[in-house]
Amino acid sequence: MKAYFIPILGVLFFITGCVTAPPRDINNICHIFKQYPDWYRETRAVEQRWHIPAFIQMAIMHQESKFDAEAKPERQKILWVIPWTRPSSAYGYTQALDDTWAGYKQSRGKILASRTDFADGVDFIGWYAHQAHQRAGISLRDPEALYLAYHEGVGGYQRKTYRRKPWLMHVARKVRTRAHIYQAQLKTCQDK
Repeated sequence: MKAYFIPILGVLFFITGCVTAPPRDINNICHIFKQYPDWYRETRAVEQRWHIPAFIQMAIMHQESKFDAEAKPERQKILWVIPWTRPSSAYGYTQALDDTWAGYKQSRGKILASRTDFADGVDFIGWYAHQAHQRAGISLRDPEALYLAYHEGVGGYQRKTYRRKPWLMHVARKVRTRAHIYQAQLKTCQDK
């Protein structure tokens, strides 16, 4: 093993060690925020900045990645066995695509923003919801419509492309339900 290879391995281990593990209980927002108090502060900051409630931010992230900083779409398979390419460039907490993430970074002036950083992830969700609100008139308190725009893009939402995808409409209803559950849970623990 070459001497220069060892420091590279050390840097890789350091970087992978910095990723936050998913919360132990992803179905209870109070437990999530108790485990990661910074996440509460970051979602509240996004709520102040973009006016999208914390419980909706978290419901979207729950659906997209289950709070896994390194989530990626499953690889497609050749002959049902051989791993092949991934169906998209979706990655991280937000499952944002490369081009959409690049647009966010440029728009926000956040050159070092990372899809594996929770604060950047919730800021992205807030930023995207704000775009959907401004361009398509979607209420920032409507988790179902916000999710449809998030998944299909604002233009796709306006063209109603989701209507050809019953599975997606079902997922958007799940996001709405999750947001309502998180909202009710948050009311019981917000003061703590």
